[in-house]
Amino acid sequence: MNLFLAASTLSVTTPPPAFTLLPFAAMLLAIAAMPLLFKHHWERFYHWWAVLLGSVSVVYYLFIRHDTARVLHTAHEYVSFIIMIGSLFVVAGGIHILVKGEAKPWVNVLFLAVASLVSNLIGTTGASMLLIRPWIRMNKYRVTGFHIVFFIFLVSNVSGCLTPIGDPPLFLGFLKGVPFWWVAQHCWQAWAVGVGLLLAIFFVFDTLNFRKAPEPIREKETARETWRFGGLRNVVLLGAILGAVFVNDPPFLREAIMLAAALASWALTPKAIHEANDFTLEPVKEVAWLFLGIFGTMIPALEYLQAHAPSLGLRGEMQFYWATGLLSGLLDNAPTYLAFLAAAFGLNGLNMDTEMPLFLAAHAQTLVAISVGAVFFGAMTYIGNGPNFMVKNIAERAKVETPGFFGYILCYAVPILLPVCFLIGILFFSRWRLF
Repeated sequence: MNLFLAASTLSVTTPPPAFTLLPFAAMLLAIAAMPLLFKHHWERFYHWWAVLLGSVSVVYYLFIRHDTARVLHTAHEYVSFIIMIGSLFVVAGGIHILVKGEAKPWVNVLFLAVASLVSNLIGTTGASMLLIRPWIRMNKYRVTGFHIVFFIFLVSNVSGCLTPIGDPPLFLGFLKGVPFWWVAQHCWQAWAVGVGLLLAIFFVFDTLNFRKAPEPIREKETARETWRFGGLRNVVLLGAILGAVFVNDPPFLREAIMLAAALASWALTPKAIHEANDFTLEPVKEVAWLFLGIFGTMIPALEYLQAHAPSLGLRGEMQFYWATGLLSGLLDNAPTYLAFLAAAFGLNGLNMDTEMPLFLAAHAQTLVAISVGAVFFGAMTYIGNGPNFMVKNIAERAKVETPGFFGYILCYAVPILLPVCFLIGILFFSRWRLF
């Protein structure tokens, strides 16, 4: 049971005024625009912006609304979220995959298919950091921008739709009371169609790329690939983290197990493996600071959306799917997921913190639409999901030419990913749906 949920049953009060949403909007816009417009300033001061904006909402709730229980409840969710993300990142960073040989198109497809399953066990962030370097190495003689883009599409985003561990939005849903296996039971068909379509499209791209390669390279690609793995003791620690997800009582035991696994990995992993992985804590530190601001600013935003959901004009699953999806691509998919989940609860007169079973019983397909929209559309831009920019930066350090921000959207996301998402919407959330 959540430590603070019983403290007040998160008391039903008068919803906060609209102006209290400004810090939340400012936080999301800063995440979306500042790295592009004021890159160096953002790199130096993003943590101060997160603390400042988050503090505005927290101070309002503590000293004006006197709702300490809601702040404590959010703080507990933040700690759980960051420890889960951070522990998976650290433990996955202690595993090194060395591959030699050059991959044919079918080998690449098999790699991405397996990676799409792995993402649900160690998260899209962990899988992206673990697998992007082997992916570049196994295609080093012909790797191009589309190899990186499809890796982001599949491994960093779409694939993580089967478990709460897979993608940050789904773990936030888990913290709100969505059962662990509910996502797999209700989203696997959309996941299978989305992953299958993207793999098929990638196979066509990669086959054309392979045929254009000089003959000596194609001959190299007939050589047998060799794989070597380092740091496999971390697999046991990954198992400990996965098992800890199911621990609910006593409070903070789950987080303690995850943190212990991360510390053990950090201490036991040889320095050579961390160096081979170019491992650094900077990505997870950035996530921790930014989500500190997001969790703080979204306290009034979620409460406001629950209270004013009917005025948003959202009615059917298709509308929730597209609204969640488009904003997930433009902003960040984790807070966007929670925002529209709160709206769905408010639309049906339910409390998101206490009545999740009632919502799932009556409106399961709405949650499927929100979940799939957040996860799939997180790949529409580099800022839609945390791993996207990480993968781009690693590829650029490896001297792989990757598309720029708008090139990614116009050349890949709009002509390839958007039609796939449109088809998913028709098949699963429209009046003509087949599933």
